[in-house]
Parts: sequence; C-alpha cells; structure tokens
Amino acid sequence: MLNKIITSKTRLRLLIKFFISQTNRGYLNGLAAEMGESTNSIRKELNHLFDAGYLNKVKKDNKVEYLVNSNHPLYETLRKVVLKHLGLEDIVENVLDRIGNVKKIILIGDYAEGKDTGSIEIILVGNNLNMDYVNNLELKIEKIIDRKVTFYLSSKFLSNKKNIILYEQV
Repeated sequence: MLNKIITSKTRLRLLIKFFISQTNRGYLNGLAAEMGESTNSIRKELNHLFDAGYLNKVKKDNKVEYLVNSNHPLYETLRKVVLKHLGLEDIVENVLDRIGNVKKIILIGDYAEGKDTGSIEIILVGNNLNMDYVNNLELKIEKIIDRKVTFYLSSKFLSNKKNIILYEQV
C-alpha cells in the first residue's frame, strides 16, 4: 500500500521504525546496520524526515539520536497509515470479531522494534479463546496483508521485552 506512494524503501522502513512506536529511537550507524543500508542513504532520508518535522534529533554522547516527533500535526494520521500498511488494524478487527474474551492484543518481536521483516508476532491475552478460529485466522490474515502472522495465546502477559499494546479491554 504505502510502497506505491513512498518509492524510497529506506524512507518507508524509517517511517515504520519510528511511527510504529514513539519509544523507538535510533542512531545513524545503528539504523544503517539494522536495515542493511549505507549510512549515506540513511542520513539522506533521516534529514528529509527531520526537515519535514516528522523526526526530532537529540544529541547524546557525541551522537545524534533520532526519534519521532509525536507533536507533529500529522503524527496520529501517519501512525494510523503505518499500522494500516502493516495490516495491524485488520488483525485487531478480525481478532475482536470472533475470537472470544480478548483482554489484550500485544505486538512483539521485530515489528515491536520497528523492523519490517515480514513476520508479525501477536500475543492474545484472554480467557476461553477460540483456538480453531485462531488457527484459521493466521492464514486468512496472511493472505490479506502479505506477511507471516503468528499468534500466541495466554491467560496473562508478563514481559520485559519490547512490545506494543494494540488493544486493551477497559
């Protein structure tokens, strides 16, 4: 979806990295290594995003750290577009429709860190979840969003690893 509008793969990967979670941060060399790109191409795209106001720079120990500017007027809109591009909104909608008593939907793994690797990992927290539907849902969603999806079921979630809560029952 977004790759038709944003033709720079590097820019798209950076948007995903920073807009999937406002806690994601990165240094030039670290981002280049993470994405397997040259520091030159990463620097160019970081400068474009910074100049447009989408990213902030913070100087830290002789390094410049980049993070999303959550005060930008288009922040929420871009975040929703990135989530839609990754298919995460579709996952939440499908899960809540038929799966049972879902208390939380949590994104873990590479996507929680802002890495678009093609393999999405989701933890579903709840009671009496419909296992048959979960198994069928993985294949159904994979066809829709063209990414591998793995669901893990749990009655509670405790983790110190990076995660993003996509849904929480109130």
